[in-house]
Amino acid sequence: MIYNSNQIQDIIPHRYPFLLVDRIEQMDETTITGIKCVTANEMTFMGHFPEKHVMPGVLIVEALAQTGAVLLLSKEENKGKIAYFAGINKMRFKRQVIPGDVLELKVEFTNSRAGIYFANVQAKVEGNIVATGEILCGLGD
Repeated sequence: MIYNSNQIQDIIPHRYPFLLVDRIEQMDETTITGIKCVTANEMTFMGHFPEKHVMPGVLIVEALAQTGAVLLLSKEENKGKIAYFAGINKMRFKRQVIPGDVLELKVEFTNSRAGIYFANVQAKVEGNIVATGEILCGLGD
């Protein structure tokens, strides 16, 4: 493990109930892998859906974005900044994510232009792909 949840909170500004990455397991200059442990006691499941818990796809995308933000904001030149969504492309969802699942969140930054960072993202549960796509983000103060 590279970062635990307390260390992640030192890097990105998100807090409960919207901190959606629990630990970082791998990180290099362009790629990062995080983990989100999905539990039934999360506020999301009070309304989505109370009788059949399913993690919303937008929260899976947010978890991927937060994982990518950890990589960008852990770089010395970006410390103290905030990562903002700039776009989501070709996002596809392959299966539902439910309490008890452990999401593996992989983000690979592929390019940057005019202050916008492009990343291929993939979420898996037990080695099976649950979501893939591309996210774009920008950094601000």
